[in-house]
Amino acid sequence: MPSAILTRSLTKQYGPLTALTDFHLEVDQGSIFGLLGPNGAGKTTLIRILTTLMRQSSGDAFVEGLDTRTQGREIRRLIGVVPQENSLDRYLTARENLELHARLHGMEARHYRQRIDELLELMGLAGRQKDFPDTFSGGMQRRLVVTRALLHEPRLLFLDEPTTGLDPQSRRAVWDYIRSVAGSMTIFLTTHYLEEAEQLCDRIAIMDHGRLIALGSTQELKERLTGGGNVYQIEFDEGAERYAAVLREMVCVREIEVSGRTVCVALEEWECLSEVIAALNGAPVRRISLRERTLEEVFISLTGAGVRE
Repeated sequence: MPSAILTRSLTKQYGPLTALTDFHLEVDQGSIFGLLGPNGAGKTTLIRILTTLMRQSSGDAFVEGLDTRTQGREIRRLIGVVPQENSLDRYLTARENLELHARLHGMEARHYRQRIDELLELMGLAGRQKDFPDTFSGGMQRRLVVTRALLHEPRLLFLDEPTTGLDPQSRRAVWDYIRSVAGSMTIFLTTHYLEEAEQLCDRIAIMDHGRLIALGSTQELKERLTGGGNVYQIEFDEGAERYAAVLREMVCVREIEVSGRTVCVALEEWECLSEVIAALNGAPVRRISLRERTLEEVFISLTGAGVRE
């Protein structure tokens, strides 16, 4: 069985600027795959190549085993795309936008009419289907674009910041649907909401400056921080800064952060906790708890930037 997506030494240059450099990636069929990176990292360039909207400068890219350079028409029949921009026809109603998309994909009228009804209801747009997109809020327009991409039941769905501008209820509706179809289609998404990637994705790639810098499950990526060491939150009644200075001198302590009365300590191994407790003997410790690393911490550690920078 071919991979849903396979790239080898993929490179894209814009004159003197390089957007992708020697990019290698493989995405399993039926998986939910997340691509993260700061703005300008090359995420949208990669998606445009994979969706045949742009040609690479060198290297190979395959979608469902098809070459993006020579089999673009075949690829476009198999994929759905939610781009960052809405790209709706302002002179057609919401339903007419969907009907046009269905006909372009060769769907039978009886099938697509029922499918449109189901998706409009799911996305909370059934009552506005006869209205023009220009009368919609930004969040409603976004939901309509997602509806359009799902309409023809693609084998591979590309989602480029799909829930940007959506309220929490609408975001939940989109992701509930995606979870329901997971396995029957491959989902490739970029998102600014790291908690979405953490909860939804089977595997995540992090890229920066056009290069792949990390790849794995959420847990595998978290284990890259401090070599998989444990992070503990130590809450003091007072004197957190003073006791943090004591802990900084310990060999088994890798990192320390102080926030108010709480000290976060990253340890080499969990066995080091007994040494920490001994060093704090007599200190006004209120609570010690294990804190799991977050995907945002991994992201910032690897890229040196917040996701929206």
